[in-house]
Amino acid sequence: MQRNIIIAGGGTGGHIFPAIAIANALKKIQPDTNILFVGAKGKMEMEKVPQAGYPIEGLEIAGFNRSNIFKNILLPFKIWKSLRHAKAIIKQFRPDAVVGVGGYASFPILRAAQRMGIPSLIQEQNSFAGKSNKILGKKAKKICVAYDGMNKFFPADKLILTGNPVRNNITQSAVTKEDAVKYFGLSPDKQTIFAVGGSLGAKSINEALQPLLATLVEKDIQLIWQTGKPFHQTAVAAAAPYASHVKVHEFINVMDFAYKAADVVLSRAGALAIAELCVVKKPVIFVPYPFAAEDHQTSNAMNLVNKKAGLIIKDDAVRTELPSVLFSLLQNKALMQQMEQNIATLAHPNADMDIANQVLAII
Repeated sequence: MQRNIIIAGGGTGGHIFPAIAIANALKKIQPDTNILFVGAKGKMEMEKVPQAGYPIEGLEIAGFNRSNIFKNILLPFKIWKSLRHAKAIIKQFRPDAVVGVGGYASFPILRAAQRMGIPSLIQEQNSFAGKSNKILGKKAKKICVAYDGMNKFFPADKLILTGNPVRNNITQSAVTKEDAVKYFGLSPDKQTIFAVGGSLGAKSINEALQPLLATLVEKDIQLIWQTGKPFHQTAVAAAAPYASHVKVHEFINVMDFAYKAADVVLSRAGALAIAELCVVKKPVIFVPYPFAAEDHQTSNAMNLVNKKAGLIIKDDAVRTELPSVLFSLLQNKALMQQMEQNIATLAHPNADMDIANQVLAII
């Protein structure tokens, strides 16, 4: 029997890629499943979802602007308009279930679906639930989470610990360490750091690494550096004298190669990044983005730090603390091994299939 399912949300790769993974899993379980995505107009899901082969509808919706309060004047009207549009989409598509993955479009679609008696499932990616999901969680049938202790935000009887979906090119990668190191033009006999701050890079991480480049070469340590577009040219110029050890990339499409080549990862603490790091089992130093909603990246990172599965440096301290933390970790093989073992226990490589099965179960 064919099922119609709406998947709503987006705004960042951290919401979009898990959403696409869930859609692919639904198709794997029931190939005739009819899936419609709903996103926010002008956001990256309007491009990425069609590239993945799925149709998408866009809502006129934006989030609360914390930096400029005057930009929120039209927000109530946009919410009202998006709820009307969401209701129209639901009436036309007639979904059997609606899935919310977070992001601006998630709230109006799930809110409208719940008011119309259509079963809904929330995929909460972070360890600190956002306000919208806390409201929606009261009427959701199931809430799939990635961290323990989420009963402080949601009804305990609705919670299912599934983890966050990770892209298949990472969970099913067969690349070897030798192949990965060779791909980046590095030596397999030297320790390698992979620094990644998300698709746009991380200003604090980039600025902390720049003065360390000479020291890395002195210590014979290699660096794969995903800078993001804003810092890319600065990094290319800074790394030019150290080209044998430092490989600068604006963006890396083959993340499985970068992870496999790395002995230590320096990363933000978004939900998708953490899910991937658990699957690839890498010692990691987190530098959480401090302006994420409800400071959820710090909460995400601390969940691992408390399990001795990661280290943390505050964003405003990374320039002063990174050298000692990074070089101490690279010299401590026992700690690196312990962190690998501990982070591996938190991996959920089949999260996409587990969530897809929960979606079908609420119909």
